[in-house]
Amino acid sequence: MGEKEIYEVAGIGKVLGEKLVKMGFDKAYVMLGQFLLLKKDQDDFKEWLKAEIGANSKQGGDAATCMSEWCNAFL
Repeated sequence: MGEKEIYEVAGIGKVLGEKLVKMGFDKAYVMLGQFLLLKKDQDDFKEWLKAEIGANSKQGGDAATCMSEWCNAFL
């Protein structure tokens, strides 16, 4: 995860990335923290992205899968 920018997370492009940065989610690890707060529940994470950021199903799914796969590999 390191110091990757939020734009480097799967499913997060420029528009969603800018919204996330304005909310304080400037790095991928900050988004990972939100994923962990939601107890690594991909469905809850997708819903959070949809409700708070305006992500569509594909974007939310891609980001949730990215976070889940990282957790499975490193936690």
